[in-house]
Amino acid sequence: MAKIQCRGVFPALTTKFTAGDGIDWQAMEQHLEFQLDAGVHGLIVLGSLGENATLRMEEKLEIVRFFARADRRGLPLITCIAESSTRDAKEFAVAAEEAGSDGFMLLPPMRYPSDRRETLTFFQDVAGATSSPFMLYNNPIAYGTDITPDDFARLADNHRFEAIKESAADTRRFPEIRRRVGNRFALFCGVDDLALECFSLGADGWVAGLVVAFPRETVRLWDLCQAGRWDEARELYEWFLPLLHLDIGPKFVQQIKLVEALVGVGSAKVRAPRLQLTEAEASGVEKILAEALERRPEIR
Repeated sequence: MAKIQCRGVFPALTTKFTAGDGIDWQAMEQHLEFQLDAGVHGLIVLGSLGENATLRMEEKLEIVRFFARADRRGLPLITCIAESSTRDAKEFAVAAEEAGSDGFMLLPPMRYPSDRRETLTFFQDVAGATSSPFMLYNNPIAYGTDITPDDFARLADNHRFEAIKESAADTRRFPEIRRRVGNRFALFCGVDDLALECFSLGADGWVAGLVVAFPRETVRLWDLCQAGRWDEARELYEWFLPLLHLDIGPKFVQQIKLVEALVGVGSAKVRAPRLQLTEAEASGVEKILAEALERRPEIR
């Protein structure tokens, strides 16, 4: 079961679409190489940034098979589970494990803000369907269900749960979880513009968004923090911060995909019901990017 080294930068990869709304496999392959060349530490597919909710089940499994067959240079492949029912989540977990996923990032039930009993039961039931390790994903702002430090303490007895992606936008959660369960879980920052703060509190990794367009800068920030070179890390972070803010808000997928397109490593194409940004919205993103590129640091 212990297939995943839960440490470092794990990109939440976007799903690339063709003009005809199919999956652009060539673009996916090129983007994988772009991430690997930058030195990322793991790969996450089918998350919110991967437009999970717009994909049919067979498309999701095709994506898992694609990455499972690819030369990932030994990096773990984590698949996001974001289903509305326990039955569907368990069926997908089994199928994705068979397709080659090394582990899963598990969200609470979608479309229904479950209470504590329901949420914890859901996690336990889905994890019991496979032999794979799980990263639990807490994002109460986006999904309406808050998994508290006390809840994670209740889940600590199940060793299938190896990591937590904490996206409550409250860095106090990191020491609170550790106070209750020590180093039982690997703790990942799940909010791009809180990365430095999370690293200073001992976060074990970063499930990153803007990494899809700026992987070298993302990995460099991680490396500087791990080396204790905080002044250099702070300088890089302050340059990066306007871009990292694009990972926040209801149109973060469109914003990040536009950045990918503008720097030549992807397409702004999203699937309905999402629409590409209006001219005014896109102009704002373009301005942020242009200012960042003017002062872009050299990453060796």
